[in-house]
Amino acid sequence: MSVFKHHKHLETNVFFLAVGILLCVIVGGLVEVVPLFHIESTIEKVDGVRPYSPLEQAGRDIYVREGCYNCHSQMIRPFKDEVERYGHYSLAAESKYDHPFQWSSKRTGPDLARVGGKYTNDWHVRHMINPRDVVPESIMPGYPHLMRALDTSSIQGNMTALKIVGVPYTDAQIANAVKDLTEQASSDSPDAAVLKSYPKARMGDVDGDPKKVTEMDALVAYLQVLGTMVDFTKVKPETIRR
Repeated sequence: MSVFKHHKHLETNVFFLAVGILLCVIVGGLVEVVPLFHIESTIEKVDGVRPYSPLEQAGRDIYVREGCYNCHSQMIRPFKDEVERYGHYSLAAESKYDHPFQWSSKRTGPDLARVGGKYTNDWHVRHMINPRDVVPESIMPGYPHLMRALDTSSIQGNMTALKIVGVPYTDAQIANAVKDLTEQASSDSPDAAVLKSYPKARMGDVDGDPKKVTEMDALVAYLQVLGTMVDFTKVKPETIRR
């Protein structure tokens, strides 16, 4: 009770109040920072996470360009209702090659962290061209312009820039970027060379024209890989908050 009795003296004295605030900030900062010096990494170690293939990375750039993050998050929080609806909660490791990450916080539409493999390529194409064709109540605008040819002139430069900030692309992957991109968008062979560099990449034509790689091919390839890299049957489960 004596603490509360003299509390008004602390609040009415600028000097003591400033000292009190400073001490609180110092203690709080130490509590947050000191534990980080005793752990190797804040990112979980999980198998399967790889850099995006050239086609997927091009699709991700289109996703950002079109502002898809304004209405769709890519982060499933560790709460029971979210896990039951969207799947396993998001791991930090899944976003370690994202620059910038697409967690977002707005959900006008559903979260897309686990959308890969949930729908067919054809569904995605129809949804992009006219969302009401597959989701009658959708308020999402159409993106028919994505059927235009994909500009591949900047893909090697983009991958080089990503390598500088830590994405482990090899020189060979950067040199073969356009070739790998074209192969992924036109071939469905299980022995395709691109699969050796980018396991689980979704292969094959998307837009109905295997002779032309379009922005639609790239965007759908990106969407189809989201949430598919990690085998969650091998990830140690943790308690999910209710």
